[in-house]
Amino acid sequence: QVQLVESGGGLVQPGGSLRLSCAASGSILSINIMAWYRQAPGKERELVAASTSGRSPTYADSVKGRFTISRDSPKKTVYLQMNSLKPEDTARYYCNVGLVLPDVNSRYLEVWGQGTLVTVSS
Repeated sequence: QVQLVESGGGLVQPGGSLRLSCAASGSILSINIMAWYRQAPGKERELVAASTSGRSPTYADSVKGRFTISRDSPKKTVYLQMNSLKPEDTARYYCNVGLVLPDVNSRYLEVWGQGTLVTVSS
């Protein structure tokens, strides 16, 4: 069974920084994509940043230049460095991983983390 453990959320003042982490564990053959989504109260979940194997990272326009996604493949961990945070960045942030299971069919599985709350407020 594959699990994702997220950490790093919290309360920060506008202009501050936070670093989110998401570690995958369990039986995993390979990881294709590691991404961060967020969902603010009353809004739909949106893609924040994604790291796909062999491709350049992608970012939502609203976070370009402020957020950086990175991954430590041996540790099966993805990070989201968030700088110059704004009140509108307040949301629950979810880790999303697309991976291949080590079974005879090499099944593809998409897994979600439980979410970590980021609050930007003075």
